[in-house]
Amino acid sequence: MDYLQAFKDYLSIERNYAENTVINYLRDVKDFSDYIIREELAEDLLGVRRERLARHYLSYLETKAYARKSIARKISSLRMFYEFLINEKLIDINVFQTLETPKIPKKLPQIIQDDEIDFLMKSIDQTNPRGYRNYLILDLLFSCGLRASELIEMTIRDIQLDREQILIHGKGSKDRYVPLHQNLIDHLRYYLTYTRPILLSKGHESQNPYVFINYKGTPLSVRGLQLIIKNIIAKSGETYKLHPHMLRHAFATTLLNHGADLRVVQELLGHEHLKSTQIYTHVSKEAIKQVYNQTHPRMKKK
Repeated sequence: MDYLQAFKDYLSIERNYAENTVINYLRDVKDFSDYIIREELAEDLLGVRRERLARHYLSYLETKAYARKSIARKISSLRMFYEFLINEKLIDINVFQTLETPKIPKKLPQIIQDDEIDFLMKSIDQTNPRGYRNYLILDLLFSCGLRASELIEMTIRDIQLDREQILIHGKGSKDRYVPLHQNLIDHLRYYLTYTRPILLSKGHESQNPYVFINYKGTPLSVRGLQLIIKNIIAKSGETYKLHPHMLRHAFATTLLNHGADLRVVQELLGHEHLKSTQIYTHVSKEAIKQVYNQTHPRMKKK
């Protein structure tokens, strides 16, 4: 199907979507294709011309007990696919254009408090290479608001210590610069000069361009990063769950709680749309309310 390849090229080249995003879009289209052929509702994807067919598919997804978020994503993928076909003049109707999808309840992101992060950082033994690396990882995630993928894909060339910044290759191949505070600069310089070479010597790739190395001397993976965070928690004696994205949430919330402009936070996080950043204003308001309830004399319980 040439139009599927054309759609893939459109997502990858024109929309500049990440590889995993493209794979998900194509999977959603294929699932719909399998459905209409299995149910004999149309000969192929180009034969989908009746709006009730889109409603049937939505009902089918709901009977399969898909989560609302998954259903919304699948319908969104198909809506974009058929809009692409219209623009390519392969069809003249998008049956998913006006289809209403289930509303997804908004959840406030989980965050970790500043004092909890400070405790975790103090609990790390920095006297050995892996401990020093772990301390630096935790500081980068919290101080720069990085995604897990952004941290593990960071190369030495991306670090610009003389300019006090790092170049981050974000979602959808969108680059941004994030500033570094002085402690991070000092720790990065020491890590690159002394610690990283020790970790690198464990493997066979002396020309490895990535900043963070695992215990085998090879590039750190997302799974490896998750295990590092888990081990930090375990060794600190804490029992709560912590994942890398919670540190990104904490970064945004901390900045807003201390008066940062919302658009500045948007830029630092690499969000394409401001509405993605606005959820942190709700978290910030909840934090303010909690402090108010705990400290104002009129709110104290008798």
